[in-house]
Amino acid sequence: MTALQTIQSENQNKTRTNLLDSREFRTFPHGGCREDEVREICEGMQDILSACFSMPGKEIRSQERCRNEVSRVRQIGMYVTHVVVGLTMLEVGRGFQRDRSTVAHACHVIEDLRDDPAFERVIHMVEKLAEIAFLRNER
Repeated sequence: MTALQTIQSENQNKTRTNLLDSREFRTFPHGGCREDEVREICEGMQDILSACFSMPGKEIRSQERCRNEVSRVRQIGMYVTHVVVGLTMLEVGRGFQRDRSTVAHACHVIEDLRDDPAFERVIHMVEKLAEIAFLRNER
């Protein structure tokens, strides 16, 4: 291995380590790590959805295929968690036990449905609840 290859390899390892430090394993003031916070936020969002839509949390959390109403509520939750709370699609997917591509699909579907004024009011309500629940300390 040449000296140049060794330096390049070391730089790649440093970059990879820095990325891991800044994302997955970053610690927060409360002492937890990013994964713990993501899990708590997504669990909280699912509880909010359950209360808002009078739907059992067990159905919202189910990993099996379900009724359209349940999947639409889950899509709303994934959308709001990504857009309002600011988690990445990968983080939302992990928190909702779904794939990142499922979160991307949910965001596109909900964005398209927001043209309906009645649906827009529902989304706005869930967004406000998410702001109150998860962003109140940032103000």
